[in-house]
Formats: sequence, structure tokens, C-alpha cells
Amino acid sequence: MSVNFKTLRSFVAAVDASSLSAAAARLQLAQPALSHQIASLEKHFRQRLLLRSNAGVTPTAAGHELYRHATLLLQQLEQAERDVAGRGSSLAGTVSVGLATYSTTSILSTPLLQAVREKYPEVQLFINDNFGLVLSEMVMAGRMDMALIYAPTRIKGVALQPMLVEQLFLIAPPDTVLPAGCDESVALAQLAGMNLLLPGRTHYLRRLVDAAFAQARLTPRVAAEIESAATLREAIESGLGATVLPWALAASFSGRAPPVVRRVVEPELQTTVSLCVSDHLSLTPAAQAVKAELAQVVAAFVGSGHCVGTRLPPPVPA
Repeated sequence: MSVNFKTLRSFVAAVDASSLSAAAARLQLAQPALSHQIASLEKHFRQRLLLRSNAGVTPTAAGHELYRHATLLLQQLEQAERDVAGRGSSLAGTVSVGLATYSTTSILSTPLLQAVREKYPEVQLFINDNFGLVLSEMVMAGRMDMALIYAPTRIKGVALQPMLVEQLFLIAPPDTVLPAGCDESVALAQLAGMNLLLPGRTHYLRRLVDAAFAQARLTPRVAAEIESAATLREAIESGLGATVLPWALAASFSGRAPPVVRRVVEPELQTTVSLCVSDHLSLTPAAQAVKAELAQVVAAFVGSGHCVGTRLPPPVPA
């Protein structure tokens, strides 16, 4: 049996499900037929692609590489089918947009949905709130069209366009008492004794905070690492600690008393959020339209002053 889209789809399903029986049920195939298709792929590539055990199946190194190519090919096939079916009609199709966790851009999902719904009613948005590294890898692999992420350096396989610069703030329980003179801002050194609730060490914003403390020769008192905006908000409202993040988190509080919010200075902490797209896969017309709408939504929201502590980046020299 030669390699075709059917066998590739079966292989991807097996890897996604980590089980031949579960994949066969999802594909509505008999398990022996699915096993035969996997065996034909292994024969064609002359490589073991899946490791079988009582716990299910896992891809080998060669299997991981085939999975990466297969997902790209299948996505391109699906897009080709949509493009051909919709040729001559208005823009249509699914466009996926990633938003970095804790970023100011996380509050732009509703304005983006509204803008796309008004201009392109046949375009369906898929929005994924996740970590920047996960989102950039999905864009690189063709599993997501674009994402707004923290990207301080170049990332192989994607193109980056700075979209906004955001400052970090102390966001503390409503009853927090700060030293005199901290009506608008608070020095980093004044946070050293606070119980801090921060993202995990792999999150870019956590690394930014840790680096600032290290440069000041201080050690933050990290009471807990939390990678859920909802859980972090509840923990702060319960008085369990404070955090250092963009202002957007403070905007999501709904309690009777608002949190204590102060801009962090000495040093001022700020970072850039960039639009991430693949540098080797072209965007569909629908995705191009959504990309343009996203840029307009960001510019309008930042310009309106609703996003405290944000500004547009300087224009890139021609």
C-alpha cells in the first residue's frame, strides 16, 4: 500500500489517541485494518514508527518526524478543500489565533470576535489562550495560524512583528498596606518581603521578574507558582499573596473591593508582545483578513487608553 492521505490521517489519529483501538473507533475502522495501514507506512519508510505496549502506542523519533509532516499535509489538504469549495464567494473558513497567558492581549478576544463577526461572518475563529512556547510551536507546525506571544529573541521557523509594549504591575489584595510614597508606583526592592504568587519558572514573565530581582541582588519570596489566571485571581482576592504581571489581570477582578495596583519601578519592568506567524507557510485569505483585523483591534484598544500600562512599539525603520 502506498502512502496516501487516508493512511496519514490514520497514523495521526493513532498518535493523538495514544491507542490503536481508540483511534480505530474514532475513524470508524476495524482495528486490524488500522494496524495494517500503520504497518504499510512502516514498510514504506523502512522505520519503526510506533512503539506498542500495554499502555497504548507512542511514536518513535521517526514517528515524531512523520507526525509533524503529516499534520501539515492534512491541514493543507483541508484548507485546499475549503478554498476550492469557497472560491468566488466571501471569505470563509476557520482561523486560529493564540493569545499568551497573562498577556494584555488576552482581553482582546471579545473585541476581535466582534470585529471578525461583523466584517467576515463566514469566518470562524478558534482562540487558544496558552503559553507562548506552546503557541509558537503550534504556529511553526502549521497547527495554528497566528499568535500574540512574548518573544524577546528571534524564534526559528516563525516571523515576529512587535504589536505592543506592556509594563508590569504589582497586583495585591485590597487590604494591602504599602509604604508611604507608593500612591502610583512601587520600587522592586519594596516587594522583596511580600508573598508573591507567580507563573512557573518556564514562563517568560516569571523569568523577567526573577532576572530583575537577581540584578537588584534580591530574592523574591515566592509563596506559590500558579499558571491559571482564574486561580491566581481567586488567590489574590483571598489575601494569599500578590503578583507582578500586566494590568490586564487586575481588570478581571470582580470583587467588591478592587485590588491594589501599582506600577513597578526601579527598575521599570516592561516587555514586548509580538504577532507570531509561520515563516514558511502562507496564510489563507481568511487568515490574512483576521491578521489585519487583529492589528487594528490592538492599535485601537491601546490607543483608547483602556489597556493601562501599554503603548504601541516604535515603527520599524523601512
